[in-house]
Amino acid sequence: MNNSLTELELENLRHIIGGHSTIANKLEAYAQQCSDPEFKALLQRDAQSALESKQKLLNFLG
Repeated sequence: MNNSLTELELENLRHIIGGHSTIANKLEAYAQQCSDPEFKALLQRDAQSALESKQKLLNFLG
């Protein structure tokens, strides 16, 4: 059984990885502008989660 990704799967994976990166960057930027400490912490946690998801997806690229 061939475990390699097709070109379409690679393209989709790259797109999803880029989306997670964008989300993480935006959430971190929003957190830096936020004055509410609880909301700021929530945004930072979500940004970290997006980065972790991005890293997991990058593992599929080898």
